Amino acid sequence: MQNEVSESITEYLNSGKEVVTATETQKKVPVTVYAESTPNPAAMKFVANKPLADGTFEFKNIDEAVHAPLAKALFAFPFVKEVFISANYVSVLKYNMAEWQEISMELREFIRKYIEDGKPVLSDEILQKKEKEEASSQQSISNKDLKDIDKEIISILDEYVKPAVASDGGNIAFDSFNEHTKTLRVILQGACSGCPSSTVTLKNGIETMLKDMMNGRVQTVEAING
Repeated sequence: MQNEVSESITEYLNSGKEVVTATETQKKVPVTVYAESTPNPAAMKFVANKPLADGTFEFKNIDEAVHAPLAKALFAFPFVKEVFISANYVSVLKYNMAEWQEISMELREFIRKYIEDGKPVLSDEILQKKEKEEASSQQSISNKDLKDIDKEIISILDEYVKPAVASDGGNIAFDSFNEHTKTLRVILQGACSGCPSSTVTLKNGIETMLKDMMNGRVQTVEAING
């Protein structure tokens, strides 16, 4: 019996037929999302274990989210006021009609399943538009011939301030600097926009740091909500 089986196997192998038939199975990559509070009581940060966007994308309403499928889907929730997407997280600003303890788990699971199902976060249209806007912005900055002090300020914001602001679910960007009044204007986005503590952060944190690092050449920092 053993010889017969051995001969059958040898004969099959010598025939050149496929030994193992490979079947393609598309495996879902496990996605985890956790909710993180921010200094803004109206904003919650939902962090995924995979990148979602390269750059920053802010949506104040559903009309602005026409080319951002995830943001558009989130606006279907009546309590969602604004959506901010960057890196591996989504910041959601809510209306006062609901409390986070009532809705955070529902939003977290919705975002997790949305990503796990492989649905698009941003469409090609918005990515191409962003690319053009950034190129135009770079050209505009180049045409302005930023002064050395402007470049110093931008460098400090990028290196020391932006990472901390991003960890709170927001973004900060240089707007303008007035050398005569020594006043810096910055744009706040995401969870930082409209945050009650943002004024304190600006005055006690960013303003104090810039005064010190810029040797008094910056005296005041003002915020513009994005």
